[in-house]
Amino acid sequence: MPHESSPVLSYPFDAVAQITLSNPPVNALTRPATRRMHAVLRELARDATIRAVVLTGERVFSAGSDISEMPEMQNDGDVLARKSTLENATLDLLAALPLPTVAAIDGFALGGGLEMALCCDLVVADAGARLGLPEIDLGVIPSSGGSMRALRRVGQARAAELVLLGEPITAETALEWGLINRVAPRGASLSVALDLAQTLARKSRSAVHANKRALELTFGPSPYEPAQRALPVFEEAFGSTDGREGVRAFLAKESPRFR
Repeated sequence: MPHESSPVLSYPFDAVAQITLSNPPVNALTRPATRRMHAVLRELARDATIRAVVLTGERVFSAGSDISEMPEMQNDGDVLARKSTLENATLDLLAALPLPTVAAIDGFALGGGLEMALCCDLVVADAGARLGLPEIDLGVIPSSGGSMRALRRVGQARAAELVLLGEPITAETALEWGLINRVAPRGASLSVALDLAQTLARKSRSAVHANKRALELTFGPSPYEPAQRALPVFEEAFGSTDGREGVRAFLAKESPRFR
């Protein structure tokens, strides 16, 4: 079971909030944790005393969605109502937060974990950390805008590698590709992220928000609408024979036998 208070909100420095994913051992993103994250983000958006936010995980960042929740939703055919709609709304809220956000990745950020990290303005990863969108090995697609956000950061060719091969890349490769901003020494991603957050917190709050808006306008349409259009594609893949086989094989610790 996830920690009842996961994720945990703390305030390590004046004007800096820290959100810590805390659902050991891999900080899986359960439905209760997503609801809690949504509430935390709404709280931070209203808090005029906060000027920067750091998102991290306990020991590791996150392995993504809790696969153990999926068979029931595949059987009931209600994944959008019970899971994906809330996940998308929560990640969109993170991306639209009127505060600078920094993700600190230790160990790995996979699937929904990487999708969440890519909603942050800056991303720091430990040397040797692994990042990936391996949903294809479950017979599905990234369900919360990860494909679109990766595409905006690294371009079509490298985004295609991430989503079609599903193979995690190292932090060093992610930096070379432009997927992340900094590689920190092992065990130092949170420290580096907090240093960046303190620097950002000293900037003009209104100017930071204005620059975030200007960057969004420069990039073109937000990933929100393309992600919404992709939800029926995810729903179809999730309920397919291969989607069911991918989830079954993952939980059984077997190689999937896709058609």
